[in-house]
Amino acid sequence: MTEADLSEAGRVFGEHRGRLFAIAYRMLGRVGDAEDVVQDAWLRWSSVDPGEVADPEAYLVRVVTRVAIDRLRSAQARREEYVGPWLPEPVLTTPDVSEKVAFDDTVSTAVLVLLESLSPLERAVFVLHEAFGYPYTEIAGMVGRSEASVRQTARRAREHVERRRVKYDTDRARMVEVTQRFIAAAAGGDLAGLMAVLAPEVTLVSDGGGKAPAPRKAIVGLELVARALVTFAGRMPPDPRSEIADVNGGPGIVIYSGTTPVAAVTLHLVDGAVHTIHLISNPDKLAGLVPGR
Repeated sequence: MTEADLSEAGRVFGEHRGRLFAIAYRMLGRVGDAEDVVQDAWLRWSSVDPGEVADPEAYLVRVVTRVAIDRLRSAQARREEYVGPWLPEPVLTTPDVSEKVAFDDTVSTAVLVLLESLSPLERAVFVLHEAFGYPYTEIAGMVGRSEASVRQTARRAREHVERRRVKYDTDRARMVEVTQRFIAAAAGGDLAGLMAVLAPEVTLVSDGGGKAPAPRKAIVGLELVARALVTFAGRMPPDPRSEIADVNGGPGIVIYSGTTPVAAVTLHLVDGAVHTIHLISNPDKLAGLVPGR
């Protein structure tokens, strides 16, 4: 490939890079893994003649999808050995990285957790159709299945997700208000203040990966969760700084020690009260919270 060809290949790839990352991230739930998949796609793309590819987007999405499916299959065994609950890696969705992840609920931590219960093929079909609107005829070519098979897979995946999906609040102003109250109460060790924003059936799921202090099972119940949060806040490094930022498409909390992110918290509300809390403190999963990364 000549230098001019390589330059043209880079231009075409750049046009689709954001979408490729968004697909890979939704499929894998890990920023680093998604970036690796996109890099694999570039290596393959740079070795072909772009002029011989009728539809570059379809070609690249097919490569990313199949590589991500392979990674998911190998990751399943590793996740069985993971210490404590496994949560998707949080990512900033502020404007400076909005080209990486589109704003819709398929990138929320709550939905990504649901997608973990799908098979790799079901997850790929769900992501491609529900998040990106690809027709079943195109998806069939991307995953190497018949259209009829893809339709059946899509139906199973959609029914599986809908059965387990909680209808969380979407009022952004309300979410920000509750998040602010949550931060103030947690930082001040205000047990009553925390309990005032939590639902009676609130669930706290913490992912420390065995590398940061975190409960190894979900905690359920108003008082138990409030006390666990106060304990967590008391274990923060000296002079922690909490910021509200767009995390996975909605208001979230990023806790820093200096410039290093040490935890991410996403709150999921039902009828104005916090119903589910996802707390990630595994340092291996916080790289996506560095602005401008």
